[in-house]
Amino acid sequence: MIEGLIKGLVYIIFHDVHGTNPKIWVPDELDEQLRMLCGIKAVSLLTGEESYIPKKLTTIPIPSRNLKAMLKFLKWEDESRRGGIGEATLVLLFHESDDVIFYKAKQYLEDVFEDTAQRIIELEVKKAPDEQTQKEVLDLRRNIKYVLRDLKDKELIKKESDAFPLVDEIRPEAIDFKFKIVVCGDARVGKTSTILRFTDNAFTRTYLPTLGVNISEKAIKINNHLVQLVLWDIAGQSKFERMRVHFYQGMEATLLIFDLTNAESFEHIEDWHNDIKKNMLQQKPLIGALIGNKSDLEDQREVSYNEASQFADELDLFYLETSALTGENVNQLFLKITREIIKSVKGS
Repeated sequence: MIEGLIKGLVYIIFHDVHGTNPKIWVPDELDEQLRMLCGIKAVSLLTGEESYIPKKLTTIPIPSRNLKAMLKFLKWEDESRRGGIGEATLVLLFHESDDVIFYKAKQYLEDVFEDTAQRIIELEVKKAPDEQTQKEVLDLRRNIKYVLRDLKDKELIKKESDAFPLVDEIRPEAIDFKFKIVVCGDARVGKTSTILRFTDNAFTRTYLPTLGVNISEKAIKINNHLVQLVLWDIAGQSKFERMRVHFYQGMEATLLIFDLTNAESFEHIEDWHNDIKKNMLQQKPLIGALIGNKSDLEDQREVSYNEASQFADELDLFYLETSALTGENVNQLFLKITREIIKSVKGS
């Protein structure tokens, strides 16, 4: 499984005259058009940022190939170049369906890429043969695999608290309730990262790429009840709009997530709410929550607490602000929504 996660690695030089030059790539059969596309994407990113060189790993989509690219930019002094600066990038390619895995691994990969970047910079300054740089790229791929394998092993052996037991250790007959919760919201508001923060199971979730949905499971204990939550992470892209209606069926609750730093994502919540109400077959009150994510970015906030809380009241939902980055209120969110569902089930 780990071997198949890495779709390619490309080392690209930015040249004043020749433009982007893919210098080294693995595997050898990585097609030329994709290699050139990686360079174009990298240059476009730098141009959009007024040539600012990001210090951290940067992830960008390549939708035409159903891929994503994680980029590490390099910069060094080179008197033979215009401006006296040499620039390059390392590009890691992976399938967009595996973005959760690489999102989780990113903090560990930072050091791996940084070490490789520094060694390659030393080689570039010394004008070393390409074979030495190629060895560094191959070593980088091997180290990335080590990180991914280590994360997978830790995930599979991780011991949860009594409140959050491992699903794989639970006998089916021990489950008191099994609830389907649909998570909706615009793209890039943090739906997937919120679920990942709660379940911590990037490697064991089920992904249906043709439908645009991630399905994850998590077992929790509430009031002596063992509850298995099945979380449907619905894609926010418009191309999946016709398919989403089928995912609402049979759900016990919904989480409507918006980005506190993006007022437009908040404005679209009403559309999501109406879409769910229109397509629900069950004639019953909608149980759910309105979630303002990215509460850690307080200085970038565009939606006030009072505005969002008042809107949640209008929709008859409870309101909570979370941070998938820090984990603030994430566990509390799923515990609260589960209690609401149990209360509804027992009252019906």
